[in-house]
Formats: sequence, structure tokens, C-alpha cells
Amino acid sequence: MKNRLASLFPIILVLIALLAAACETPPEAPPEPTYSDEVIAEGQSLYSQTCSACHGPDAKGVPNLGKDLTTSQFLAERSDEEMHAFVLEGRPSGDPLNSTGIDMPPRGGNPALTDDGIFAIVAYLRSIQISE
Repeated sequence: MKNRLASLFPIILVLIALLAAACETPPEAPPEPTYSDEVIAEGQSLYSQTCSACHGPDAKGVPNLGKDLTTSQFLAERSDEEMHAFVLEGRPSGDPLNSTGIDMPPRGGNPALTDDGIFAIVAYLRSIQISE
């Protein structure tokens, strides 16, 4: 009997470990990024100078030119870093994912737009996003 219990001991330990792991609280989602009022204001100013011609002064889009960014799933589903990379590269009209048929130029057509400026624009856009 003692020998049989000894042979079951490793199995019991594995079961206890599996039960303990199953009872752990799942990790929380990373917190939403927070942006200072200054960064949002800078982003709004840069947006007005760089993006509003195609996406509208209120970011609600310009028909046949630029998408509505206030309800954009594309924006909502991407991290700040992914949006930075997207704005940095742009999207040519020939890209299969381009649904407007209009080029989105790199840096929104503003070669002077810095990395920090792009992140500020993303912060501004996040501040005006409307969940659907």
C-alpha cells in the first residue's frame, strides 16, 4: 500500500499544480494609454495642419477623399505604435486595403511631421473617438 501511494505522489502533485493554475486570476488587459492635455492640444493643432484637408476639420471624413476617424475601427483596433507606423508609411491608392482609391501620403503629406508629432495626432484622434 505504501509503495502504491508513493507511485501516485507525482500524479497528485501535478493535479494540485493544475488546479492551482486553473484558479489563478487571469491577467488584466493593459491599461488604456493616457495622454496629457498638452499632447492632445498639440495633436489637434498638427491634425488641423496636416490631416484635416482629407479627413475634415472635425475628423468625420471628406467624401471620396478621407475616412471618418471619429468612428474608425482601423484606428480603434491598432496600438499607438501601429498607427504611428501607418501614418509614417501612408497607404498608396493601389494597396488592396485602400478603399478610397486615393493615396494617403507618408506622414500625411507633411515631411516635417516628426515622430512625436505623429504620436500627438494619434493621441488627439483617440481623444475624439466615438465607440459604436
